[in-house]
Amino acid sequence: MILKCFELLNLVLSALVGGMYWGPYLALSRSLNTFEPETFLTITHRLNQNMAGLMTYLTPLGLLSTLPTLYLSFGRQQPTFWLTLAGFICFLAALLVTVWIEVPIVMQIVSWDPSALPANWTHLRDRWVNFHWIRVMGGLVGLAFLTAGAIF
Repeated sequence: MILKCFELLNLVLSALVGGMYWGPYLALSRSLNTFEPETFLTITHRLNQNMAGLMTYLTPLGLLSTLPTLYLSFGRQQPTFWLTLAGFICFLAALLVTVWIEVPIVMQIVSWDPSALPANWTHLRDRWVNFHWIRVMGGLVGLAFLTAGAIF
């Protein structure tokens, strides 16, 4: 029963993290290349303000909530352990993409002046969108693995 409680906690936290990846992608990221530079900068500023603080805590908490499930299932429930480990790796990969690629790009974007955009601003915008897709997939596939681990 303790394992199931930790699985539930992990699923809820991971679903919140995955939702934070999926929501902005679905609502905005697919369309960012259609916005005027001023609109793009406004949206990026707002997304960063709304998400950065929460994700700074929610993402590591989601990852850490996986550890009790891994510990309790190791050597006892192999399907649960391996599926949960796969989900953990997917979310970890999404976090690494966020920290190493996306956040540095966003930090550049929020420092831009709309009247003096860098020459490569569309390249950076498109790079951010492409890596955001990788992060979304990490979250969705990771959540699928965690859910399967809780079921099997």
